[in-house]
Amino acid sequence: MSNKITVSATINADKDTVWNCYTNPEHIICWNFADSSWHCPKAENDLTVGGKYLARMEAKDGSFGFDFEAMYTKMDIGHSYSYTFGDRFCDVRFQESDRQTEVVVSFDPETEHPEEMQQAGWQAILNNFKSYVEAL
Repeated sequence: MSNKITVSATINADKDTVWNCYTNPEHIICWNFADSSWHCPKAENDLTVGGKYLARMEAKDGSFGFDFEAMYTKMDIGHSYSYTFGDRFCDVRFQESDRQTEVVVSFDPETEHPEEMQQAGWQAILNNFKSYVEAL
């Protein structure tokens, strides 16, 4: 498999707020999509090793949808976690400095789409997250 793809964003909020908004299903459904033609009508999250993450991603016009499912392999509440999704891995880290929090997501790319497209899509979701948190 290729090298990991990494996306990041610095959010103007403290780490506790950022962690809560990133991991709490009531917030996940508000930001977990790359553009406004999509939405995330359902999310579940069990923040334990072996716990499951589920986010339903759908086009608003109903033309397409899928479930993004993952299982946690490492968990350091408030700081970082890792998960598997299919045969791929992802690491997420939260680092606070001066009331700003950097979120860094590194993941194994899939082979169906160009890596640049995958990076752009995951970055768009993270940018949407940043906008959501900063508007609270």
